[in-house]
Amino acid sequence: MSDKHLAGKVALITGASRGIGAAIATRFAKDGAKVVVNYSRSEKEANEVVAGIVKAGGAAIAVKADVGTPSDIPPMFAATTKAFGKLDILVNNAAIMQRTFLPDVTAESIDAHFNVNVRGYLLCVKYAAELMTAGGSIINVGSAISRMAYPGAVVYSATKGAIDVMTRVLAAELGPKGIRVNVLAPGSTRTDMNSEKSGKTKEEEKQEIAVTAMRRIGEVDDIADAAAFLASDDSRWVTGTWLDVSGGIRL
Repeated sequence: MSDKHLAGKVALITGASRGIGAAIATRFAKDGAKVVVNYSRSEKEANEVVAGIVKAGGAAIAVKADVGTPSDIPPMFAATTKAFGKLDILVNNAAIMQRTFLPDVTAESIDAHFNVNVRGYLLCVKYAAELMTAGGSIINVGSAISRMAYPGAVVYSATKGAIDVMTRVLAAELGPKGIRVNVLAPGSTRTDMNSEKSGKTKEEEKQEIAVTAMRRIGEVDDIADAAAFLASDDSRWVTGTWLDVSGGIRL
């Protein structure tokens, strides 16, 4: 076990059944936080994350909720407070990405992305802020793609750009309450969303490595370690910022 920088804290991570979300949940629990592992479809994987945390001596529960469905969100926060009595940390991580070039963009695909990646984030912040006291930390998982021009990702990139702007406004609004709001912006990271399953080719991966200063693809633990900093009191004077965790992609 590492030093318990998050001892006594309660954290809710959306989209935490696998990938970056699962890594963040596991890291937070390792640091002493009680963790709510949110999932929308992957119940088996979410329960496996919880089981791993409990086996290591931590405390965690899995809660089903689709953040793209507004009525699912309040019960998720109610389950959090019922299990652990409070909320100190929110990580907005649940997201969808469908590679779509402009000719194939539809109103339905735009709505699907924004319903989860933007509206879902904002509503989760709304309910989290009602529960949090001074010292609370909200981490919105954005992406380095919001500061790049990546063909085939115009809708997804637009949602990540919206998250960047939204975070700054929320940081200004919630700062007087002692609640911090920051963007965690991964670059190319080894997840299902960033793999052949999502349409990415090996050649595209090679190109991304070539334009990344550290000359590799990021791993989920790289992102989780940075999230642990933003969640902890070590970042008590950090709010409204965009933390680049991309290994220096396209410097």
